[in-house]
Amino acid sequence: QVQLAESGGGLVHTGDSLRLSCAASGRTFFNDFMGWFRQTPGKERDFVAAISPSGFSTYYADSVKGRFTISRDRAKNAVYLQMNSLKSEDTAVYYCTAGPRTSKDSSDYNYWGQGTQVTVSP
Repeated sequence: QVQLAESGGGLVHTGDSLRLSCAASGRTFFNDFMGWFRQTPGKERDFVAAISPSGFSTYYADSVKGRFTISRDRAKNAVYLQMNSLKSEDTAVYYCTAGPRTSKDSSDYNYWGQGTQVTVSP
């Protein structure tokens, strides 16, 4: 059974940092793009960041560029999201995902984790 398991979410204050982790199991994702989306109640799931299979190319939403950094560890079959200078508008459930290409459209990704809550209070 293929699983993506996120961890690292929590409650922080504006300006703080958090590091999200996503551990994959059931198959390897060496040839897949991996990424992060986020969702708030009543809204669509929004693209946050993605990383190429090699790890050499990264992609970010404009709203997080310069503050968030995506990385992956192929040996551990894992992907990470380092979030710095957090803002209240970053509050959301963050989902790890994997798919055959990078895209800002969530329907282009095949595998999803259950999500981890990130809450940023003023």
